[in-house]
Amino acid sequence: MKFLSAVAFAVIVIHAIGCAPKVHSSTKPPELQSKKLTLQGGKRNKRKQPLQTGAEQIDLYLPLLEQKRVGLVVNHTSLIEDIHLLDTLLSIGVNVRKIFAPEHGFRGLADAGEHFDNTRDFKTGLPIISLYGRNKKPTPSQLSELDVVIFDIQDVGARFYTYISTMHYVMEACAPLGIPVLVLDRPNPNGHYVDGPILKSELHSYVGMHPVPVVHGMTVGEYAQMINGEFWLADSVQCQLTVIPCKGYDHQYLYELPVNPSPNLKDMMAIYLYPSLCLFEGTIVSVGRGTSKPFQIFGHPEFEGGNFQFTPVSRVGASAPLYKGQECKGYDLSGLDMQELVNTRKLSLHWLISFYQEFPNKDAFFNNYFNYLSGDKALQDQIIAQMGEQEIRESWKEELEAYKVIRKKYLLYKDFE
Repeated sequence: MKFLSAVAFAVIVIHAIGCAPKVHSSTKPPELQSKKLTLQGGKRNKRKQPLQTGAEQIDLYLPLLEQKRVGLVVNHTSLIEDIHLLDTLLSIGVNVRKIFAPEHGFRGLADAGEHFDNTRDFKTGLPIISLYGRNKKPTPSQLSELDVVIFDIQDVGARFYTYISTMHYVMEACAPLGIPVLVLDRPNPNGHYVDGPILKSELHSYVGMHPVPVVHGMTVGEYAQMINGEFWLADSVQCQLTVIPCKGYDHQYLYELPVNPSPNLKDMMAIYLYPSLCLFEGTIVSVGRGTSKPFQIFGHPEFEGGNFQFTPVSRVGASAPLYKGQECKGYDLSGLDMQELVNTRKLSLHWLISFYQEFPNKDAFFNNYFNYLSGDKALQDQIIAQMGEQEIRESWKEELEAYKVIRKKYLLYKDFE
């Protein structure tokens, strides 16, 4: 099977799966703890086939790798069962030449925002190129000896989660060189809804590169198609893109991740709360980095309300957390009913609005990062003006509906109702 022309992209849908021999994994990521949930109106328990990620369907993409020099954009989530994609491909004779690592690194242990240098994999000796630091976009020299680049990373469906930014830059770097990009799709654990303000162009940054809402409701494969199809790459180029879709997945499916996608998303509750609570990172409020419950708790040393206290300390993935060693007062959301949370299918502004209204020093509450996370300067002004959540949500409605029309063109799976 050949790749399509540079102005096209392909979706392969063939019902086959290859079996790779198991070898020792090059990473040992922690597993998530979760419970089975059913989306209201969904059909989770009526599936005729088990879910298979794109990576698991080896027979579909192995012909595309024969006699090719392969680069991998991967991290600790790039697994086939419990074996890393790198190990699997090497064990069946694929000529992997280079690894590219996103934020948090190849093993997923680096702090959020922590830059890391190029290195080598201790097991295989392959070079690992950092795509989070001085070099977020692969250079022509780094790509020069490659014939194809594979992207296989687990996303969580929020615009500011930077794995999709890495994917954008990989596509953008490969396009003018004529190097095909192969995306091995994975489900989106927050793919059952779309919500939030649309990113405005003046707030373009690494945590927001495209005019999409906070919760975009797409898998990485669908998102790659949208980047390509909407000509969002620099100079409106398109890359040679092939997507291997998941099998047995749709947007009603509540996918429970087998491993944590980054150090501070430790379980499914944190993943479901992340799109809402990450907005606190644009304020002076701690979201629990440096505790056992990041993105499930929030607070501040000067806050007088709340019913919960926590003290951040140095941990893996949070070596210097905000308010390290200081007791913060606030709230613990870890006890929420996860089923009820999922079924709301909405980004929640309630916690942010309430904390702002209760906080004594409102002038110091927001920092310059907030607008880049929200994607729209209006949200900060609306909160300061004490607008209610429903009124704020109404201001998103028209642009959200326009986005959904665009999104629909690139969906690979049955949409939510």
